[in-house]
Amino acid sequence: MASHELDCQEYTEEAQEIIDLVKIGHDFLLSGGAGSGKTYSLVEIIRAVLEIKPLANIACITYTNAAVKEIEERVDHPNLHVSTIHEFLWGNIKHYQDELKGVIIDLINDDEQTRFKNPNEGVELSRDYFDHLEDGIQYKEFLKIKNGIISHDELLIVADRMYETHKKLCSVTKDRYPYIFVDEYQDTDKAVIQILLQHFKKSNNNCVVGFFGDAMQSIYDGSIGNLDEYKGDGDAQVKEVKKEQNRRNPKLIIDLANHLRSDGLTQHPSDDILAPNMNAEGQVNNGHVLFLYSNNDDLNRVRGYLGWDFTDAEHTKELNLTHNLIAGKAGFEGLMIIYDADKIIDFVYRIKKHIKQNEDVIETENKSFEEVINELQNSKTGKELNAVSPTKGMQQYIDEHPNEYREALQSPYDEISSFYVDKDQLIDDKKDYADGEGKIASKRDDLIKHLFKIQHNIRLYNENRINEFLRHTDFRVLSIDAKKKLKENIESLTNVGEKTIEEIIKEADEYGIAVIDDRLTRFMENKKYLYQQVGAIPFYQFQNLYDYLEGFTPFTTQHKTKGTEFSNVLVILDNGNWNNYNFESLFTGQGRDTVIYRTQKIFYVCCTRAKERLAVFYHNPPEDVIVKAKGWFGEENTIDLDS
Repeated sequence: MASHELDCQEYTEEAQEIIDLVKIGHDFLLSGGAGSGKTYSLVEIIRAVLEIKPLANIACITYTNAAVKEIEERVDHPNLHVSTIHEFLWGNIKHYQDELKGVIIDLINDDEQTRFKNPNEGVELSRDYFDHLEDGIQYKEFLKIKNGIISHDELLIVADRMYETHKKLCSVTKDRYPYIFVDEYQDTDKAVIQILLQHFKKSNNNCVVGFFGDAMQSIYDGSIGNLDEYKGDGDAQVKEVKKEQNRRNPKLIIDLANHLRSDGLTQHPSDDILAPNMNAEGQVNNGHVLFLYSNNDDLNRVRGYLGWDFTDAEHTKELNLTHNLIAGKAGFEGLMIIYDADKIIDFVYRIKKHIKQNEDVIETENKSFEEVINELQNSKTGKELNAVSPTKGMQQYIDEHPNEYREALQSPYDEISSFYVDKDQLIDDKKDYADGEGKIASKRDDLIKHLFKIQHNIRLYNENRINEFLRHTDFRVLSIDAKKKLKENIESLTNVGEKTIEEIIKEADEYGIAVIDDRLTRFMENKKYLYQQVGAIPFYQFQNLYDYLEGFTPFTTQHKTKGTEFSNVLVILDNGNWNNYNFESLFTGQGRDTVIYRTQKIFYVCCTRAKERLAVFYHNPPEDVIVKAKGWFGEENTIDLDS
């Protein structure tokens, strides 16, 4: 089709602006707020490009497998290649095995690179180290460097180095895909943006790179966040087009969201009479917003006031920044205690801090924790003894957990004092394993990641996603008997009864459902105390944690809710002792700019999930918070539950 015929087609205003940029070969960014229909625009642009260049291949890189499926269902064309970020990168570099081997060897031999542990006991690898591998370098769900197997996090590093050092690879990729579109760009790893907007410039071949997303919904550390470095007017590499309509939220929620935006994009209700936020008369629904506060933090009282059905997880959600209030209700309290309330580890840190502040006090090499304590406490009395003894709270915990304390005492001091334990390592939402291939690196530790792998693989099988299951596991179905055995194994891992986490890890490895890889092996060796504590917890607690983080309960975190929408949303404003967030600062504007901006974005994401009703609860707010709330929510919608 000739380009003048395209001009006659009916496109949205934003889509037409982008089509004009595509025609002249200019990189672009479509910025759209919550509910603006960015995916609709993405599909519009894809269809337009397929008409402009019917023989050209388009790569559409998106965030999750669910998004891949959605786009493929909307546009069915042999020249459209939709994939997650990792699949896209691996598909482009996997054929260059010699270069791959060389890059990985360079990374292993690089002392400043900590991701790739040297499998040769510190001896620098020779250039032919991987030449014996029949299958070459492989990309799988687990890491085994010695066998040439890399995983998600390593792939990004390898791909970045491959494109940085091989100009020809840039040319080949650009020739293969003259159009590359990135969905939800703000959550993309910085390395991916570096490949597309910096390394690609090494090649003079033509390629239009387009980005779709919303900087205000960038809530994950480590992601690119925005393209301010690249976008602008004039000679800027990336031209921005803003999509200001909102098709999801009722008017009162749109108004609130506009108060929270700080990037110059102001949303307005869509003029499409078929938009979800329109009523039968073609008018925008006002919706409902409430700011509730009380000196009493009883959430049952809040739920009772709202009168919503909180058992309806599909339509009603309670969003919390912290997980502590949820752990007991959702049934993973044992795991939360280990990662967030282990006073034995706190005592280890207390001893470590004392030694650090008194560097000449003791040598700890080859000594157990018990030996270090005894040496520090020897001949001390009064304040000096108290400084190297458990606090009252620590001692109470120790008395209640004698077996765990005994294990800690026997642990090598240098080992137990070297690892860090934090609840983010248990419940970080940045990368859920269900559809996490395109997501940025999680703070979860390698043990918890492995448990997610086990449960994810079980879920794939139980949902009859067998091809995906076989890709993610080491299990091979080579006979009818093997198929029957697989069914039995999955049932054993599903109906676990009182089996412990350690027992399930061993079973999953034995069955080939989730092999014990390098990372888990290192964890078991270097963090023995933590592994044993978690390993003794019943596996059903982890299943409960998985269900909670996967959205199968009425409760969810504020991070986890991104990308979803519900009829009724209750947001609990509780910092949870996180220094990165401060809801009081958000309302008052007093505090560090970075903290305010981070809190602003998470609150924006939370509020814009609501399709009908939004309620926000703040326990015991200062007066200036109440004043700001009245300005944002309206005085009639700001309710004191104590009055």
